This record gives sequence, structure tokens and C-alpha cells, in this order.
Amino acid sequence: MATGRAGSGRPTIYHVAKEAGVSPSTVSRAMSNPGRVNAATVARVIEAATRLGYRTNPLARALPSGRTDTLALFVSDITNPHFFGVIRGAEHQARAAGCTLIVGDTEESPEVEARNIERLGPSVDGFVIAASRMSDEEITKLSAGHRLVLVSRQVAEVPSVIVDHAEGTRQIVEHLASLGHRSIVFLAGPPRSWLGARRWESLTAAAGRHGVSAQRIGPFPPTLAGGGAAADAALGTGATAAVAHNDLLAIGVLRRCAERGVAVPEDLSVVGYDDIFGADFCSPPLTTLAGQFQESGRTAVDMLLAMRDRHGARPARNQVVLPSHLAIRRSTGPAPR
Repeated sequence: MATGRAGSGRPTIYHVAKEAGVSPSTVSRAMSNPGRVNAATVARVIEAATRLGYRTNPLARALPSGRTDTLALFVSDITNPHFFGVIRGAEHQARAAGCTLIVGDTEESPEVEARNIERLGPSVDGFVIAASRMSDEEITKLSAGHRLVLVSRQVAEVPSVIVDHAEGTRQIVEHLASLGHRSIVFLAGPPRSWLGARRWESLTAAAGRHGVSAQRIGPFPPTLAGGGAAADAALGTGATAAVAHNDLLAIGVLRRCAERGVAVPEDLSVVGYDDIFGADFCSPPLTTLAGQFQESGRTAVDMLLAMRDRHGARPARNQVVLPSHLAIRRSTGPAPR
């Protein structure tokens, strides 16, 4: 019986039930668990659904299986080019696995991160959180009820992928020391940045081994605009080299130095982190710590899918550390005499 349907809206399970002459619950069982329904009834339901152009909701299909084939990736600042590689790597890997990737911007807010995870939890198979601003305690608590993988952050027992910033920061200090620099200023970023804290720890340790003094100033917004105040403060310290929290801040420092007539690297050497797109286009091209950030996105999705397919079991590699290397360009040079 071809009853059609009123209006132009998308057909629902109730339309299919009426068309097939069965109850909505029978339609649901026929589509999600056909083994529990008479074969003739299943055929009638499928035929009715096809006639009406009914498409099952992927979230509804997920209820019996526990899978939505949808993943979520949250980044702390989507305007930062650093995250482009992470997003692209995650997207490629999700697509290869037949999954949809949702990308969200948490705007440096731990409250937004936590709220989004709780709201989206039933709708996705898990979360990749890049540069989380939440506390260790909050991440641990959320990981007990949701599949989480961290990028650029480590918390005990929570799967994570990071680029080796300890080794990379050692390379930065060795490079500057080899150029005769004996005083370094670290331009700090967001106070809640776990990565920023680890970079400062690594910088002070490496500086101590090379007889170089190191001081930390800030915090500064990790943006081009934040570079103005950071440059002024760095020049006030008398340090001969500045290591910025990230490339955006470092490029902002270069711009401010140019405005003030401070020559880089003759008067001040400048180093960044992340090797973002454009770091080699600025003037002078920026010396920066490069890493496999696209690979970090791919690896994080792999780890998340492994947890899903193993019903929450931790992946074999719980904490992955990817290599980094210093990209030396013209923003660093011999210390001024």
C-alpha cells in the first residue's frame, strides 16, 4: 500500500511503520537487529523504507552497537596555524577508517573543553584533545567516562601523542650557546599551557648545562599581537636571545623589533616553536623547532579507534613521543659583542 506522506519533511520511522503495516518498534528491530524479526517482515520494512526514501539516523544505528563512526577533535585555538597539521592528519586517518571527524575550537578555555565533552559524549566514539587547558585531575576524571586521546599533553594513564620538546629545546639552547649567547629570555604563553611549562623546564635544564643564564617573562597572548609587548619586555632584560612560546608570538616579536629599529639577529636572536606555515616567509625567516604534527593527528586517531574497537582497552602504545628537529634560519646569529 503506497500511502505516501504529508509535507516535504524527511520520512521518519513512523512513516515506514505505517507504510509497512507494522509498529515503529518492529521497524527499529528490523533495521538494527534483523535476526530478531521474521524475515518476511524485515523484507517488507526494507521495501517500505526504500519506497519512502527513508535513511536511518547514524546515531540511532549506534544505540545497539555502541558505535557512531564519528570522532571529535578539539583544539585550543583554531586560528593558530600550528593546529592545521594536527587537524589534517586526524581528518585523513578518520576518513580512511570510514569515520566522520568533528572539529571544535575551545578558545583556550578548560570549561569549554569539559562542557563539550560531556555534551557530545553520547554522539561520538571518542575525543582527541589538542593542547588541553584542563587540569590533570579533570582530564583523568573525564577519561573514566569517555574515550580520550591527548595531543601535546601528557597525563598518567591517558593515551597521548607529543612531539619531543625536551630534546628539541636542548637543540635550541645548544644552537644559541654555539653562537656565543650567554643570556636567554623565555617569552611565556598561556598560564595553563602544559607544553609551555615543559618547554621552560627543559630550557632551564639545558641552559644550566651550558653555563647560560635563562629568565622567564610573561605570560603573553600566543599571537602576533602579543609579540609587541613580548618584544618590548625582552629587550628590557638585556638578553641577547629570545625563545618564544610559539611561532606566532615569535613572528610578532620580529615585527616589533623591525618597528623599533632593532636588528635581528645582530641585536637579538629570536627562536619559535612549531614551524608553522609562514615561519620561513617572515623577515628574517624564523629559526624554530619543527615536528611531525600531522603524524601526531594521525597517531591520535589510530589510538582512539583502537580503544573503541577494544571496548575501551588502552592502546598498546599508551604514550607516543614523536621526534623533533631545529629548523635553523636567519633569525638567529652570533651574539652581539
